[in-house]
Amino acid sequence: MSEALTTGAHHVGLAVPDLAAAVDFFCSALGYKEVGGVQDYPSVFVSDGSTLLTLWQVEDPASAVAFDRRKNVGLHHLALGVADHDALDRVHERIAAHPGTVIEFAPGPMRPGSATSHLICLMPGGIRLEFATPFA
Repeated sequence: MSEALTTGAHHVGLAVPDLAAAVDFFCSALGYKEVGGVQDYPSVFVSDGSTLLTLWQVEDPASAVAFDRRKNVGLHHLALGVADHDALDRVHERIAAHPGTVIEFAPGPMRPGSATSHLICLMPGGIRLEFATPFA
């Protein structure tokens, strides 16, 4: 078996219908920091100190087609790690209170009997995000 040639995700790029709302979600609800961007593109780079996200404004939000995770090939969801169950509860509280966020399901075991917990939401703009505790 060969050794992996990659070292993990360098960054994840998300196309969003409302750039300002997406930046606000990551920065206000989750504590990310703006670390750059390209005004002409337009895009904003945000980071939690270990994960870098590139948020791109779609050209025409009114004609953009929403992703259907059961019918389209592509990113099903982005899973972000949290330190522990208390951190997961804090994330849930903050994102549930953030305008435009839809909680798909609240914190709970990843599978019956699992010590790993997670929650899934749709951030403003409809991108599906998962937050999960470390695998136990």
